[in-house]
Amino acid sequence: MVSLAQLNCVPPQRGGPPLGDQEVGELHPQVSEWQIVERDGVQRLERVFKFKNFVEALGFTNQVGELAEEQDHHPALLTEWGKVTVTWWTHTVTGLHHNDFVMAAKTDVLYK
Repeated sequence: MVSLAQLNCVPPQRGGPPLGDQEVGELHPQVSEWQIVERDGVQRLERVFKFKNFVEALGFTNQVGELAEEQDHHPALLTEWGKVTVTWWTHTVTGLHHNDFVMAAKTDVLYK
């Protein structure tokens, strides 16, 4: 089986439906350190990454930014002293898309 981190993002259908509970349930175990959160009625994947200082956190933020540009899929990033919060969701489907799980897996690889 191909891991999510080996896949690339595909353009979602604008206005298409977000993933259903069954699909989310099948994909979430592959990025189990990510929390499924809901904000403003929209499901998102979120994880806090810990670092020794601000410089390391900022470096990771920049790596995630480069990955996002490469895949044309962009997260919300909150960089603080010693931590970075990364949140993935897909605006065009107003919720979670397969791309969000792909990017969560790719983000995990960057962190390791």
